[in-house]
Amino acid sequence: MKLSLNWIRDYVDLPEDLTVDRLASDLTMSTVEVEGAENLADGLKGVVLGRIVEVTPHPQADRLRVVLCDVGSGEPSTIVCGGVNLEPGQLVAVAVPGAMVRWHGEGDPVEIKATKLRGVMSNGMICSSGEIGLEELFPAAREAEIMDLSGFAGLPGDSIAKVLDLDDTILEIDNKSLTNRPDLWGHYGMARELAAIYRTPLKDLPSAVLPEEGSGIPVRIDRQDRCPRYTALVVENVRNVPSPYWLQCRIWKVGMRPINLLVDITNYVMLATGQPTHGFDRSHVHGGIRVRPAAPGETLELLNGEILNLTGEDLVIADERSPLGLAGVMGGKRDSILPETTEIVLEAANFEALAIRRTAQRFDLRTEASSRYEKSMDPQRVDQALALSSTMFRDLLPEARVSGYTDTYPRPLECAQVDVSLDFLRRRLGKDIAGDEARDILSLLGFTATVDGDLLHVSVPSWRSTGDISLPDDILEEIARLIGYENFDFRPPQITLSAPVNQRAVELERHIREYLAFRCGLQEVFTYPWIGDEYIAAAGEDERAMLSLQNPPAPDEGRVRSNLVPGLLKSVFTNLRYFDAFRIFELTQVFRDDGYFSPNDEREALPSQDRHLGAAFVGDDPEKLFREARGVLEYMPRIVQTAPLSFEQVRQPAWAEKKLWLNILLGDEVIGDLGLLALKSARAAGIKRE
Repeated sequence: MKLSLNWIRDYVDLPEDLTVDRLASDLTMSTVEVEGAENLADGLKGVVLGRIVEVTPHPQADRLRVVLCDVGSGEPSTIVCGGVNLEPGQLVAVAVPGAMVRWHGEGDPVEIKATKLRGVMSNGMICSSGEIGLEELFPAAREAEIMDLSGFAGLPGDSIAKVLDLDDTILEIDNKSLTNRPDLWGHYGMARELAAIYRTPLKDLPSAVLPEEGSGIPVRIDRQDRCPRYTALVVENVRNVPSPYWLQCRIWKVGMRPINLLVDITNYVMLATGQPTHGFDRSHVHGGIRVRPAAPGETLELLNGEILNLTGEDLVIADERSPLGLAGVMGGKRDSILPETTEIVLEAANFEALAIRRTAQRFDLRTEASSRYEKSMDPQRVDQALALSSTMFRDLLPEARVSGYTDTYPRPLECAQVDVSLDFLRRRLGKDIAGDEARDILSLLGFTATVDGDLLHVSVPSWRSTGDISLPDDILEEIARLIGYENFDFRPPQITLSAPVNQRAVELERHIREYLAFRCGLQEVFTYPWIGDEYIAAAGEDERAMLSLQNPPAPDEGRVRSNLVPGLLKSVFTNLRYFDAFRIFELTQVFRDDGYFSPNDEREALPSQDRHLGAAFVGDDPEKLFREARGVLEYMPRIVQTAPLSFEQVRQPAWAEKKLWLNILLGDEVIGDLGLLALKSARAAGIKRE
């Protein structure tokens, strides 16, 4: 996620002597990981504002012009340029010698030098937007069009970064470190965090007076568990015009493309508050809004042109006729903001995180909205988004009017309440902390705490109550990180050394592995415990006697191994693509539907998990391989110091050839099998057996 430091400063006054490196370090140590920080002005060094004084034809090139341009250095500079829209008095972007640009907007940046072009000395370059990386902010209407900056205030020689408000540091935040912090998915949330870190006040977002609730379009929520809150604001007399430059610039700096005023307002509000909003063309909304599961067979064409085949697992925003948008992910193409839109229904809603994540994954649609909704956002943030939206409509479109407001919020969020003892905090912090000190630290983060003897009663704010803060350990973490992990004294752990434990089973396994690998030349393999149906059949296993997985990784891998033969068959099949001869073994647990035990909690019963050893010898001489395998087994007890093994034919394994098999016995008990893989089993496993 990208954040603009200038934007954050709108909401909090950071210390004047604070450097970007220090800010990044403080934020990383206390809150989230800052992956990088880049000042956009660094990429525009040497690019200044110029005023064209005179334009004359080039004496030796029809498509070139000789331009006298004031770049603030005293005498006008002579620059040869091929721009098609050069006019005297025009303000332009000029790369003076030493600046780096992308020639014609392509390739790697090159350094501008004073040089002759067709016999005329050129002391710089008048730039197009693509040559300095600003093509999305200043899209060219035609080829060879230079940036016309006549509408901007500035003097010749001023840095373009200053003139265009691009002297701004962009922070790159690691999204994984934000997973459990939905409150930080916006500039205001990050400003709140920085206000706590630097003990400085947080400024309020704009407030607005909305029409009476219920005065807008009807809203019905069919699945309140998947949509806790849905608000709709009706805004009349809007115009779909380009956004002012400051608005385009702000959303562009953090990675979004400016589109038009109505869409840009919704994106700005999301980037500011973290709450996604979406606008529907009011004339396309028939009846009211209904939040419901999609009907089987319904389709929806999205804003990106993709047509989805919906199922009952997908939540849609619909009117009385058809779906308008895929809830929490993307709006529909037909009913969203259009060029002719004059009245909109602005959606600000809250959706259940897991459902949004599953829908986004199913359709492979990762959007800015879904990325936020799937983090369990708080429903109260809708109020911030509505207030900021209505303020922006009022300021940017004075003729616009908010004419209706509907808020369907059947089950308001109950903020978390957590009790934690001061003794608990002191023992785990390794630091003495008073109740008043803990209360004051928590208040910096928006928590309300009261002290009752040794107990701290903490009321968690709404933006931290949706899965983030629920345990005393969470309160401990908040206090520790605000104190600063670097401010705790180092105390080496106290370790009590005791006599080693004789673990015979562990030592035996290690000896077996070393014997097979070092003395016998076998390669150890590790396979998944779930087994494909074809390998179970090839091994002659009874599927009914095997344990099944409730959520299998694949439709044909729904059972876990009860012995190692199926897994070894798969390993043989896989390795035969690369090797003609090899020896492999596996020593791991198998799962049986008996002998259940509870290692920790009596409510948790696990099946028996005996350890088995299996091996496969692959080559072109079956009798030699059989004798080799028997020799490995006969010699193994002497090396690993176990009871000797014997071999007899007692019962034939289902996977073995009729004439070449033996059972492995320990005393009178059959403990294993040795044999040549039967032709039918090999074919069932996809193995070509010579």
